Amino acid sequence: MPDNVTSLFRSTAAHSPSMAALTRESDGAGPVDFCIPCNPYFPTPAMFEEMAARLRDIITYYPSSADTITAELCSLLQLPPQCVAMGNGSTELITWIDHLLVRESLAVPVPTFGRWTDQPMETGKRVDMFPLQESSGFALDLAQYAEFIRARGTRVAVICNPNNPDGGFLHKHAVVQFMDAMADLDLVVIDESFLEFADAENEPSVVQEAMLRPNVIVLRSLGKNFGLHGIRFGYLVANPALAGRVRSMLPKWNLNSFAEHVVFMLKEHGAEYAQSLHQVRRDRMDMSGQLSSLPGLTVYPSQGNFLFVRLPVGAEGTVVRDRLLTEHRILVRECGNKIGSSSRFLRLVVRPQVDVRRLVTGLEQVLYGTSRRGAAVSEQATGTAYSSGTAAVDRLVSQTNGAGTRGLAQAAGAGMPLPAAASAPAVGPGGGMPVPAAAGLPQPEPQPVPQEAPRPQPAPQPVPQPVPVPQSQPQQFPQPAAYPEPAPQPAPAAPPLAPAAAFAAPAPAPAPVQVPPATGPTPPGVPARGGLTAAQVRGTDGLSMAPATGWPGAQSWPDAAGMGQAAG
Repeated sequence: MPDNVTSLFRSTAAHSPSMAALTRESDGAGPVDFCIPCNPYFPTPAMFEEMAARLRDIITYYPSSADTITAELCSLLQLPPQCVAMGNGSTELITWIDHLLVRESLAVPVPTFGRWTDQPMETGKRVDMFPLQESSGFALDLAQYAEFIRARGTRVAVICNPNNPDGGFLHKHAVVQFMDAMADLDLVVIDESFLEFADAENEPSVVQEAMLRPNVIVLRSLGKNFGLHGIRFGYLVANPALAGRVRSMLPKWNLNSFAEHVVFMLKEHGAEYAQSLHQVRRDRMDMSGQLSSLPGLTVYPSQGNFLFVRLPVGAEGTVVRDRLLTEHRILVRECGNKIGSSSRFLRLVVRPQVDVRRLVTGLEQVLYGTSRRGAAVSEQATGTAYSSGTAAVDRLVSQTNGAGTRGLAQAAGAGMPLPAAASAPAVGPGGGMPVPAAAGLPQPEPQPVPQEAPRPQPAPQPVPQPVPVPQSQPQQFPQPAAYPEPAPQPAPAAPPLAPAAAFAAPAPAPAPVQVPPATGPTPPGVPARGGLTAAQVRGTDGLSMAPATGWPGAQSWPDAAGMGQAAG
């Protein structure tokens, strides 16, 4: 492995180079993978041998249609096929959900899986990011999240359970309450991609509840829990109308022959699959204990097959990542390019104990100076400083998101180009509800803002405050009746993106141009209701890359949430 591996991470559009790229750069053997979150115990060696024996036929011939493969999966899951759509990985399904069902705005807690923020921004939607607080262990308070959605007037809400990268878990009853409180939204997505690894509840999945509701989609993974990321397959569950709408847009052969072969062999290996999940959960507990013993390292509770850790003060994540790879052949996920996180955080995949011991030894040498290159931590101190590694994203999270006109103007004064819509007052969908500042975020010093002639403003309406609820009572969510559906408001058009050279000194925004209300999806590249395009958030000109800074079927299968007991 070359000493300077940073270029490998900068030259990829993903958060990390592929295992194939890393293998090519080494002597033919890849590193120990603590980066890609998949099941290390499944498929079994015997299953791999079976697939290898069928390799010629698998890669030579067309697969069956997606309907045939989906029908077999649904037989195993005991789900109605009309409520299921299978995709070439969850990313394909997220892409179609965005194109078909997200009209103008989407809310998501951050940090989270990057496609939930990046995909809608790439198509010009507004993304309302609800920051999870480090001080509360990145736990998601659903009542506060619901209040944030109401205040912003967001039309689509996303929850990842468990959340990626921190592994935070929400109990089923709380998720169902949230779904019902958001029944007036265009869509609620519950991403359960890692729920198979959870053990905090016997039946945590909401797939059955989703099929009965008009605006809920549950997204589930197959590659992660089956340990087969390279096959690219996953599925969503919704009522027949929603599932059918997505399914009708998918290509006839969007699933490959490997996916078909695995789906049809699963019914014979339910006991092995259940045992693999059990082993991952045991390894998670053991790995958490070993990492927690390292001085200055913070390990957050997780229900996924990964652990979110904060490095000691003074340690820079990219340095730790590069040295683990070059000196110890260990690949980790450094989270500095994940919105809402910083380079002080790593996401570490749960692996067998022999690999964990190797990771702990590597971290000890890199962090505390027991290697020839000295310590990555200069001294033990206290306090933290937020940095995502991308200046534009830092300003968005700490100043713009949820802060209304004042925050937008200050972000522009700090050097971030904004669309013309950003100069208008940021109000809720009714035209009179101010957007509150995001709770817990540092507020910037006031910057001089050019004044304009006073103009009449509608009277602000009070924002209902979440009511504290005793632990034994269900959470109280803002109800739809308190937020009547407003008449469509004319939206100002966004100006062309400024070239990268103009970012340091943005020109004054031109006067807003009134256009008729949009009746369909927001055009690509046009921010919705004063939002920012993906290029503006990432701090680029849009042309160049930003600098890198019911398993159930037979008796041997667990239930649909992967939590049942395997026979034998």
